[in-house]
Amino acid sequence: MNPYIYQLPDWPAFRWDSTRLAGPLAALRHRQGRLIGRMENLGFSLRAEATLQTLTTEIIKSSEIEGEILDHDSVRSSIARRLGMDIGALAPADRNVEGVVEMTLDATQNYSAPLTAARLFGWHAALFPTGYSGMHKIAVARWRDDSRGPMQVLSGPLGQQRVHFEAPVAARLDQEMLAFLQWFEAEDATDPVLRAGLAHLWFVTIHPFDDGNGRIARAIADMALARSEKSPQRFYSMSAQIRIERNIYYDKLEKTQETGLDITPWLEWFLGCLDRAFDQTEKNLGSVLRKARFWEIHAHKPLNDRQRLMLNKLLDGFEGKLTSSKWAKIAKCSQDTALRDILNLIEQGALKKDPGGGRSTSYSLAEADATSNMNRS
Repeated sequence: MNPYIYQLPDWPAFRWDSTRLAGPLAALRHRQGRLIGRMENLGFSLRAEATLQTLTTEIIKSSEIEGEILDHDSVRSSIARRLGMDIGALAPADRNVEGVVEMTLDATQNYSAPLTAARLFGWHAALFPTGYSGMHKIAVARWRDDSRGPMQVLSGPLGQQRVHFEAPVAARLDQEMLAFLQWFEAEDATDPVLRAGLAHLWFVTIHPFDDGNGRIARAIADMALARSEKSPQRFYSMSAQIRIERNIYYDKLEKTQETGLDITPWLEWFLGCLDRAFDQTEKNLGSVLRKARFWEIHAHKPLNDRQRLMLNKLLDGFEGKLTSSKWAKIAKCSQDTALRDILNLIEQGALKKDPGGGRSTSYSLAEADATSNMNRS
């Protein structure tokens, strides 16, 4: 078996082929600049809505990568509350949601503040407020101590597990993290986007915590990307794309950690993944613009809180068909009240009845085709 990269004598002297990366990096940076420029032209409220949507996706998908499913409405409400945004009724959020939201917002909104061990300990404590990961007690807000054996990344059933990676021993962590944090805060000639990819790989290779290393590594990468743009506003989600490419992501990490300090293939994948995240942003931003156009049309119509709640749910991508019974359940009202709300919206031109009828009568937005194009903004 080849030694892991941290076992090599010249660790952590990472290197890469700048010639191979120059073309993809230049194209990506151009695309990144165009995206930020177009968003700056949309106005404050639209940018805030896009940031809320992006951060919600980022947090949910980063947790999904680790097998943890978070409630969309709870995450969205927690972010909106912390950003001071009025999105109507707020869904309650548990401690796990609040913790990951707190970490992500600190990384992206306070991107220029120094990354320190104390700050990382705060993130870790926010991720594990009970001191447990599942049913297992873990060391929180401090580096792991390996008291239960070496830190390993495993897969497969118990007794037949495969070791994908074994992290540096705990005795090295103070030294390893000091070197990483000094590098992260130092200035050099490396492009900031490449620094994001390198920071992600470096941190997850050290694997300094008992749990949460992947989520914190992705938060650090987001922090580096925010620094590359000098902006706290987020308009694309790297974690959402990593979630789509999860198997490739883990395969790239494993191979990179075993094949020496030339990390060109890892950085090529990172740039490609980020480029594909921009593709998804085009779709996501379309829904934000559609929502803005809808409320521009209906802004002055007399709507009650239930109607605004349900219209926003439809605009945010309501799953399945909307019926009066679903309306009543979500809006916490009687079915008669729900039907009156719906008929009133049909009269105002905000909703339309779908084809069909009877007990299966459903409704959708009347302005479903009133979309705007990102490039026309």
